[in-house]
Amino acid sequence: MSTLQRAIAAALAPWRRLPLLDRWLLGELCGPLIFGIAAFTAVSLSVGAVFELVRRVAESGLPLDAAVQVLLLELPSFLVLSFPMATLMATLLTYSKLSGNSELTALRSIGVATWRMVLPAISLALLMTLLTFGFNEAVVPHTLLQAKATLNRAIGRAVTGEQNDRITYSRYGDIELKDGSTEKVLTHFFYAQRFNKGVMEDVTLLDLSRPGQRLMLTAQRAIWNPVEAQWEFLDGHVYVVGDDADAPNTTAAFQRYLYPLGSEPIAVAKLPKDANALTIGQARTAERLLRESGDAKGARKLRVRIQEKFAFPAVCLVFGLMGSSLGVRPSSRRSRSQGFGLSVLLIFGYYLVAFSFSSVGVKGLLPPLLSAWSPVLIGLLIGAGLLQRASR
Repeated sequence: MSTLQRAIAAALAPWRRLPLLDRWLLGELCGPLIFGIAAFTAVSLSVGAVFELVRRVAESGLPLDAAVQVLLLELPSFLVLSFPMATLMATLLTYSKLSGNSELTALRSIGVATWRMVLPAISLALLMTLLTFGFNEAVVPHTLLQAKATLNRAIGRAVTGEQNDRITYSRYGDIELKDGSTEKVLTHFFYAQRFNKGVMEDVTLLDLSRPGQRLMLTAQRAIWNPVEAQWEFLDGHVYVVGDDADAPNTTAAFQRYLYPLGSEPIAVAKLPKDANALTIGQARTAERLLRESGDAKGARKLRVRIQEKFAFPAVCLVFGLMGSSLGVRPSSRRSRSQGFGLSVLLIFGYYLVAFSFSSVGVKGLLPPLLSAWSPVLIGLLIGAGLLQRASR
């Protein structure tokens, strides 16, 4: 036996150790699963990317080779969306076909329980869950950033992550009050109209940390100086206003003014606006920056998105359970078109519920953990109920 044959035999060994029933059912599931991934990816890619790229080619002069490159880089993000939908359609179509051909009836006649029939589908759905999580964490964030950077370069914009508008950053600290106690209050507020390639433009800084006075800096530009570990404000004015009516107010113009605020405004400016372009670790860092900067709404929204990064892959498990439970019923027989239509209805219903819970979580009416995982738990309960009903 050659080395290649031994390698193939070693790779197939776990598959051959599976019971014949599992190998048969998994083999039946693979064809519809691949078809579903291809079909849903083609549809979502056409609606979500192709039309927009064609418009940019026609109207903005986007080169065709750049458009193709952007399309290929965006493909993993649409593949991830198609995995749960394809899992639903594959399980629904496969078990409906087997039930319509009385093959599942034959299994029941020799004592095979319904839960044992759907076990391969649940195993496949669990595998798709892990695959979706892996793609979402390791592939999609990087390819999305590369796609945006490629698109921006092709149409002459700044590189993604190096341009942003209306940057705000708030710092909180402990201030000693007149009675000797301390209170955590807003000490600094930083605002820039634009962030362009490392330069803050039209900048305003309020310093409320000094007892008895308020300091305000305005400048045309501000640059973070890593050597000095300070901000360089260029071409601006500094205003010092006393708290007391009799305190003198001073104003001075400057060409260069160093101020020790910290580099956090740069980190906030570089945060991608799309949470899909962040890994879980990056999203947690971004959430901390937003929370520390006083953006409670943005931080809460990102906490919801972080939980959804964990919850979304579990949709494969939900759809696998629901699809197999609906298809395994004795009277179930559906054509491919009927299965596709029912899959679309189930997908629409699930995501409508998921979007509703997500909106409630972003508004702060539900904890992020509950808003992200509630649709998954509801789907699993419905799937378990369908399986129990099919087992009667």
